[in-house]
Amino acid sequence: MQDLKNIQLQTKYKILLIGDDCNDVYTYGYVKRISPEAPVPIFEPHYTIYKDGMAGNVRENLQALGCDVDFLRDKDGVSEKNRLIDERTKQQLLRIDKDAKSNPITFETAIPPVYDAIVISDYNKGTVTYELIEELVREVNVPIFVDTKKTDLARLKGCYVKINALEKSRATSLPDPEYLIITHGSDGAEWSDWVFPAELVGDVTDVCGAGDTFLAALAYKFLETNKMNEAVIFANKAAAITVQHIGVYAPRMEEIK
Repeated sequence: MQDLKNIQLQTKYKILLIGDDCNDVYTYGYVKRISPEAPVPIFEPHYTIYKDGMAGNVRENLQALGCDVDFLRDKDGVSEKNRLIDERTKQQLLRIDKDAKSNPITFETAIPPVYDAIVISDYNKGTVTYELIEELVREVNVPIFVDTKKTDLARLKGCYVKINALEKSRATSLPDPEYLIITHGSDGAEWSDWVFPAELVGDVTDVCGAGDTFLAALAYKFLETNKMNEAVIFANKAAAITVQHIGVYAPRMEEIK
């Protein structure tokens, strides 16, 4: 149960972020030989880097853009993704996932009227339910942005729903076109019959976290302009910066401009 009654207004673009939490682990090392037991490489770890993943990465991206973020998640239901990366080539060799089932977020008090927007990063681990999103639509009067792996997207009426092309193909229903943003990786994004080409990128290093960056940048720019077309263009620019880095990344405003 989440008690929000003591949260106070602090800054412009104050965001309530709700979503699944994850520890992103990057283990760098070397592969110098093949195992004598089986035809598989032997990975020798050298050093490890830890970052916030999933909704935690969305928080990092929002904060990099100057937003004040309150992050609600199940602290006991934190997943882990450990990526084994060859230190010489920077190529990902293997990812080891430890998925945690989260308890759903519920509210025992009314959400205080201090937020400029609500951002939901739903990896379908249990933190976010349809009922929670429907409750938020009824109770708050601010834009709600949802990135989700759920399939019955018509139930998210009133939210701006951001999904990728694969998630769209799996959806059993869709929201109205003016509330649906679809990302297509290197082919850009589309919204309400508009197609927005992706930014040209010299070398794509890693697409990990690009969707989180897109979501955060989309919400930020929409609050700034109240124009979804400008928000999608800005989000494309931000995601193009992220894919040039290894692992999750939160571009700063000066990088995007």
